[in-house]
Amino acid sequence: MGSTLINPATGESLARPADTPVAEVPAAVRRARAAFEEWGAAIPAERARVLLRFADLVEADAEELTRLEVAETGKPAAVFRDGELPFAADNLRFFAGAARSLDGTGAGVFSAGYTSVMVRRPVGVVGSIAPWNFPLVMAVWKAGPALAAGNAVIVKPAPQTPGTTLRLAELFARAGAPDGLFQVVLGDGEVGQALVTDPGVDMVSVTGSTETGRAVMRGAAGSLKRVHLELGGKAPALVFDDADLTAMATGVAMGATYNTGQDCTAATRVYISRGVYDEAVDALRATLERVRPGDPWDPASDIGPLISAGHRERVHGFVERSRAYGASVLCGGVPGEGPGFYYPPTLIAGAGQRSEVVQGELFGPVLVALPFDGEDEAVRLANDVPYGLASSVWSGDVARALRVSHRLDVGVTWVNDHLPIASEAPHGGVKGSGFGKDMSQEAVGEYSVTRHLMIKHQAPEVRDSFRPA
Repeated sequence: MGSTLINPATGESLARPADTPVAEVPAAVRRARAAFEEWGAAIPAERARVLLRFADLVEADAEELTRLEVAETGKPAAVFRDGELPFAADNLRFFAGAARSLDGTGAGVFSAGYTSVMVRRPVGVVGSIAPWNFPLVMAVWKAGPALAAGNAVIVKPAPQTPGTTLRLAELFARAGAPDGLFQVVLGDGEVGQALVTDPGVDMVSVTGSTETGRAVMRGAAGSLKRVHLELGGKAPALVFDDADLTAMATGVAMGATYNTGQDCTAATRVYISRGVYDEAVDALRATLERVRPGDPWDPASDIGPLISAGHRERVHGFVERSRAYGASVLCGGVPGEGPGFYYPPTLIAGAGQRSEVVQGELFGPVLVALPFDGEDEAVRLANDVPYGLASSVWSGDVARALRVSHRLDVGVTWVNDHLPIASEAPHGGVKGSGFGKDMSQEAVGEYSVTRHLMIKHQAPEVRDSFRPA
């Protein structure tokens, strides 16, 4: 059966579906292969019609999807229902359009007497491993572009949060897709390993920790599978002395606490120009103290609990050890009382650049403030972590914002904001944050292969030894 499902807002047990026996994973892969043969041969317009119906069904099922996601993650219902769910439906509609735009590079004459045509073909069967922090959105980010490109998909959601992924598979079947095209397998790492190593799986896509990414790469190496990884992050926010500190405090605090900080793009380090450091820290502290943790069904709640008691202990351990090493906790830093795994927005100052609270991924509502002197130092400190997923730059000087943004070793930089995303824009990182893109036309391209067709149209000169006798 695996571990018990727990409602993180109440600590109560939830009914959980049975895990998929490891021995049944190959059968799921065979069903996916059969479905792929039909789906991969379908014209783009047919795939687009199914994805558009799928998006409509997701929107119509908002009440049930919200119930499932809130019960398993504890995130505020209003945040999910009014933000994440409509965004997931928009993703699906974007991928439906992208399915009809997956073109090669056209034709060209690159060798005398031959015309070359580049076309894009689906990879085949994709095994996807999704995380617990955004179950619905991450399942869509995995399945949407892969299906648009013509692949079959098997998704393994995190053991803590299977509900919305299972529901998505039901809705996709109702949209008119071939049986077995979008499947869900449940379980822990053993099930995931079986999916990663199955010879019938052509590609593996993972969103998770950097260590999980390494394990998946090792497992995929045996059959040389294509690998797509969106991994951890430690996003810096760089605040210059000409920034609007009121807007910065609002944006960085939201970026640090959205989804209770359980987001690989969360603002976790804020580097502040020394001349405005004290004022900026005061503004951040005042803003974080106004963020309201609470019952996810209460419209007044800004954030919910952390995912589990164990994860709350892990986050709090980072905070406590930072105190032991001489840092100051300016607000928060005390686990919530009563049922549920609540942790308050926390601001830390005085930590060293090499300390674990600056270098490690906490995955909680904890922000660390550090000063800098000049652009060069700001960029050096921002890049001085193992991750490279997201960042933000806060400045009233457009030239400076562009100059600094180009020097940051990350996948995305926001200027005077933190966290906004769009279906049309690619999402992915570098270094320990992995490689490959989610969302956008680039994501659909990740799940396809370029093929070269070379067509002879005139007889070239050949050596006599190759001519017929």
